[in-house]
Amino acid sequence: MGKLQSKLHRRSDIYRAREGAESTPLPQVAQYEPAHADSVNCVTSLNSDLCVSGGSDQAVVVYDWRAGKVCRCFHGHSKEITKLGCLAGSTWIFSASRDKSVLMWDFTGRPNPIQSFCGHRTVRRGRPSDGSKLCTGSRDNSMCLWDVERQCLHRNTISRNLVTHLCWVPGGTSIVQTSEDKTISRTWQVTNTFPAKQYIQTHCDVSVNHYHLLSSSNGFGGHGCEATLWDLRQPGCKVVEYRGHVQSTACCVFLPPSIGSPALVASSSHDSSVKIWDQNTAACLFTLPLDGSGPLASLAPCDSSTVLCASYYTGLHQLQLSQRTTPSLREVARF
Repeated sequence: MGKLQSKLHRRSDIYRAREGAESTPLPQVAQYEPAHADSVNCVTSLNSDLCVSGGSDQAVVVYDWRAGKVCRCFHGHSKEITKLGCLAGSTWIFSASRDKSVLMWDFTGRPNPIQSFCGHRTVRRGRPSDGSKLCTGSRDNSMCLWDVERQCLHRNTISRNLVTHLCWVPGGTSIVQTSEDKTISRTWQVTNTFPAKQYIQTHCDVSVNHYHLLSSSNGFGGHGCEATLWDLRQPGCKVVEYRGHVQSTACCVFLPPSIGSPALVASSSHDSSVKIWDQNTAACLFTLPLDGSGPLASLAPCDSSTVLCASYYTGLHQLQLSQRTTPSLREVARF
C-alpha cells in the first residue's frame, strides 16, 4: 500500500471555480493515522465508535474512526488475515488467517490471544454467534462449530464445499455460507441449498429481520460481478440481482434502514467502486468511485450514516451515507 500522505489541513485558497458563480471550497478528505502498513482485507464494526480491521501485515487493529486514531493493535498470526468477527455486546474479537488458525482477542485485555482454534487444514473463515459459539469454515470442504473454550462441538464436511464466507441468521441457530462451488447453503446440517450461480460466491449477509439473504459473485469484464437477493422464507427463491460492477463484487451488505427511505443495499468491487442499490427494485441509486484504491475488499456499516470500506492500496475509507431524497455516499476520511 505504501506510505499514506500526512494529515491534510484546511486551506482557504482551494476552490472550484465556476464561471458566473461564486467560488465554493472543494470537499476535502481527512487523512488520519494509517491503520495498516499493507493492504486491508477485512473490516467490521465493534461498536458505534470502533471498528476492527485485518490486513496483509498480519495485524488486527481496533480503530476509533470518529477520532481518527489506533486504539489497539494485536499481533499473533503468521500470515495475512482474511476474515474478522465480533461478538455482539462484548469486547471479543475473532480473526481468521491463511496460517490456518482462528484467534480470539479481548479488546480490553492483554495483547496476546486468549484462545486459538485449530482444526482446519487450509484457510478458514470464522464468525461468532450471538451466544458463546463460533463457526469456522475452510477451503478444506469443512465447517466446525466451537464453544469459546476451544472445544469442537460439531464438524461437517461436504464435497467441493470450499467455504468463502459465512454468517449467522439473527436470532436463530442457522448459518448461511457461500462457497467456491457457486452455491449457498443454510443451517448446520444442510437443509437448503440455493441454486448454483455462474461464478464463485464471495460473500453473504443476512437482513436484520432474517427474511432476506445477500450473496455476491466474482467475475470479470462485467460477466458475473453481481450481487443477488434471496428470500430465506422461500429457500432457493431469487428476488433480484444487482448488476453494474465490471469486476468481482467482493462484498455486499444491508444498510441500516432510514424512516421514509427505501431499503438499501451496498456493494464493493475490485473495480474500485462502491454502489448503493434499491433493495427491492435493484436500481443503482449511486456509485462512488475510489480512484487509486485498487480492489475494495470489505464493507462495514457502523451507524445510520457511516460505512467503512477496506481497500488494497489506500487503507480504510470512511464514507458518509446520506439518505435524503436520493441516497448518496461521500468519502470523508482515510486511515
